[in-house]
Amino acid sequence: MSPDPTQVLAFETDCHIFDGCGFPGPGLHSFLFEPLWGDADSNLYFNKPMLLALLGTVVIVGFFWAAFRKPKVVPGKLQMVAESGYDFVRRGIVYETLGKKEGEKYVPFMVATFFFVWILNLWSIIPLAQFPVTSIIAFPAVLAAIVYFIWMSVTFKRHGFVGGLKNLTGYDKSLGGVLPLVMVIEFFSNVLVRPFTHAVRLFANMFAGHTLLLLFTIASWYLLNGIGIAYAGVSFVMVIVMTAFELFIQAVQAYVFVLLACSFIQGALAEHH
Repeated sequence: MSPDPTQVLAFETDCHIFDGCGFPGPGLHSFLFEPLWGDADSNLYFNKPMLLALLGTVVIVGFFWAAFRKPKVVPGKLQMVAESGYDFVRRGIVYETLGKKEGEKYVPFMVATFFFVWILNLWSIIPLAQFPVTSIIAFPAVLAAIVYFIWMSVTFKRHGFVGGLKNLTGYDKSLGGVLPLVMVIEFFSNVLVRPFTHAVRLFANMFAGHTLLLLFTIASWYLLNGIGIAYAGVSFVMVIVMTAFELFIQAVQAYVFVLLACSFIQGALAEHH
């Protein structure tokens, strides 16, 4: 489905308050993009969010390659920044959740996931890009599916089939008569709810944040007419405030996504009796 050409951002039009036109607020059309290549009707196309995801991958790989291609005992500035980021995820998330012994093997995946999610979020405030890729549900859903596959694989590899089912259902015979109810709830939570909320949490935060940024940005332009200029200034201040807030939320959401991934694996490794 292609965006309605009449539904465009306010700064792309001559629409202002008191000009007889309504406020062109953001909506679902703000998250739809014409294909850069291919045909949207055939579901075989390449659009802006896909391009940003690809560029994000290139940026991350290029950054770490440049930082570590010739590592030094006394690191330069780029290597120091890369090591700090790597160590933050390794020690601050993976080791804290899984421990050093169990967590070491998952460090590369978690570091890659953290920075990938972060850069996809960060595109929202970068000029020309100005769109958080994770506000398209397909991207968080695929990332959550990869984590889910690893989680289930670790669960059954560690405990076997029967033991894996016990792990997923929270089997504990000391619960007595409430055990069947607990097992149903735990199974439903682990197999269906957790992977769903893992994806939706990231998607919803980025979707809402981008919508608010669009709202105040469009309002700043729309109110830029007559007495509305005073209100446009207030709206523009809110754009700056929301941009700063989004910077914080983008990093937090990357952190939370990886933290939850580690907690799922930690639960898979735990012994249940």
